[in-house]
Amino acid sequence: MPEIVTVPLSFVEVTFEFQRPNLDIWGTRAPIIQALFDALHPWNPNIDEIEIISAGKLSEQGFVIKLPLKRAALFFGPAYCRFSRDAVDWNLAAETLEIFRTGTSAYAQLSGAVISKIRTVIGIHIQPQTMPFIELLNPLIVPQLKALESAPLRTMAVIAKWDNRKVTLDGSASLANGLFLKFERDFEGSTILENLAEQLMQDEQQLFETLGVKEDR
Repeated sequence: MPEIVTVPLSFVEVTFEFQRPNLDIWGTRAPIIQALFDALHPWNPNIDEIEIISAGKLSEQGFVIKLPLKRAALFFGPAYCRFSRDAVDWNLAAETLEIFRTGTSAYAQLSGAVISKIRTVIGIHIQPQTMPFIELLNPLIVPQLKALESAPLRTMAVIAKWDNRKVTLDGSASLANGLFLKFERDFEGSTILENLAEQLMQDEQQLFETLGVKEDR
């Protein structure tokens, strides 16, 4: 039987990289900010939640529009735009997709940016109901490493990386007896957002099956 787990903390981050930077928009950003503010109107943006970022590398500068009621933020810069949202689950997938589709589509139309790659990150902290989290990792730990000490292993991190995918499993620094799962995947810029979400859902299910856990819904 799978171990039943809860998911008290989670986040998603999606970065749209452009084929080439567009520096013109940085000098004329006011009309673009206004247009994006208007486009995001259904989610109640607040003018005081707009932040101009003018420090750091030019590629890191831009502006952020926060949507506090949705625990979401959208960053727009000359080289990429990024959407992030906390406390997400798959029941909110349709709304989450609609928010960053609206923001990125409006920005691409106004700036002329062409998306070349989409980078995604999902992070979830899971908490098992009956067993120590380290037992979920035990099947993935190399026996020779465990044998280095006779004392029980307290925690362990596992990182696996492919060309367009990365998985990280580690003890949670935010939850007692928690496990942190982060899975990252890159997509082509033309990928349909619903297909992207479906793939990420499959990635999560695959990880849960590998760990032998099931979310308590």
